[in-house]
Amino acid sequence: MIQILKEDKKGYRFCVKSQSGNPLLESELFATKEQAEGILKAVQVNPIFERKTNHEGKFLIHLKGSDGKKIAESKTYSSEAGMENGIKNVKNVLSQSDLI
Repeated sequence: MIQILKEDKKGYRFCVKSQSGNPLLESELFATKEQAEGILKAVQVNPIFERKTNHEGKFLIHLKGSDGKKIAESKTYSSEAGMENGIKNVKNVLSQSDLI
């Protein structure tokens, strides 16, 4: 499931959630809902994932645009296998979304 959320007067962000409703990725802020939807549509066609490790040794995912800029970030995972499963789940949600 993908939700586009309004952040008060700050802007909009999208959240990619698993089938159970757990957040997988949360995007950066965008000025308008249309901008968030446009970016989301673009990454649905060809998602680019960057695998990261934070200073605590936890794993996370950055979803990047074709220009290499970070668009969204995942929650942290305690294992690399968990992170890879997260990528698989995000790809699945993106491919099944009706925003394309």
